[in-house]
Amino acid sequence: MKHVKTLAATAALAVAATGAVAAPAAAAPERRGRLLTVRPLANAAALPSAAANRYITYTSKGVGGKRITVSGTVAVPKGTPPRGGWPVLSWAHGTTGTADVCAPSADTPAGPAHDYLAFTEQYLDKWVARGYAVVQTDYEGLGTPGGHPYMNGESHANTVLDIVRAARRLDPRIGRDWFAAGHSQGGQAALFTAAADRPPRDLRLRGAISVAPGSHMSETAAYVRAGYPGAEGAMPFLFVMLAGMEAAEPSFVPDDLLTERAKPLLDAARKSACTKGLRELGAGVPPTEVFRPDADLTQFTAYWRSQEPMGLNLQVPTLFLQGSADNQVTPGATKGIVADVCGRYPKIAYSEYAGQDHRGVINASFDEAIAYTENLRKGGTPPTTC
Repeated sequence: MKHVKTLAATAALAVAATGAVAAPAAAAPERRGRLLTVRPLANAAALPSAAANRYITYTSKGVGGKRITVSGTVAVPKGTPPRGGWPVLSWAHGTTGTADVCAPSADTPAGPAHDYLAFTEQYLDKWVARGYAVVQTDYEGLGTPGGHPYMNGESHANTVLDIVRAARRLDPRIGRDWFAAGHSQGGQAALFTAAADRPPRDLRLRGAISVAPGSHMSETAAYVRAGYPGAEGAMPFLFVMLAGMEAAEPSFVPDDLLTERAKPLLDAARKSACTKGLRELGAGVPPTEVFRPDADLTQFTAYWRSQEPMGLNLQVPTLFLQGSADNQVTPGATKGIVADVCGRYPKIAYSEYAGQDHRGVINASFDEAIAYTENLRKGGTPPTTC
């Protein structure tokens, strides 16, 4: 009991610095979404247009149902909240890596993942400037104890949800209405969030935005192994996938699949390198020399098929946003997901941005994304292209 009171007092002191009042302990669901620690945030992850930025840790449910501690950030808008509190954008980030240094909350201008995070930080600042509380999970095991189960849909959906709960404990001006949004890895996470069963009574998920969602992961290993055109570009993601599956599946031993030449890349993915660093480290390793000749990829392929967004039963209106020039997540791949989910849920819309690549589509699609959420907030009919 003393420990609980200490945490509550810590949170209250941190929130007092923002002008907010801490929510009572009874307002939080048991175990999941409990606010653990709070401190000011002043690195590159802090959004310039926010009234206050905070780094938090909170509880969630990880792979296998285990209770986990997760880190993330909360940015609160300036001004007076509307009736019902600030609406929330819960952002699921794209691939940065599986090493702890790749956590978005730890970003700096010279950080190992800043080449990507600079895009999303600019994008999220637009949301907070337009009156949305912006929360961003680091996901399970990224910056906190344990491995990061990269693109594990259930784990990601839990952390995307539970940071909203934790943020409402931090500042009671944050409302119940929220939207799940994400890019690439996070686009897949947003879809798993939109498909989650039995939305909790304490929150109200109004819709989802999926920007260039990751898919067809099960094909990556065979693609690299065969040395197909573009296999070099897939290499950093392959080692993130190997390390991520290791975190999710204790029986999986990725080292057994790799050549001696490739093992240092896996070790770097676990401990020290983000995607840009992995790309540089792997520049001298031919894709055809990554896997041992006798490597059995059956378990790898089966696991990644289980994490595909194909087959999901979405339960809230969802907007897909895609760049026509994206060669990492192709328009054809995203259209395939849209066609699949439309067969079970009609409130789906798809928009394609001419000439935009995998990163460029993030900021290019902002105006449509916020118009979409504002329409849903006002009770409007969600657009559909099904």
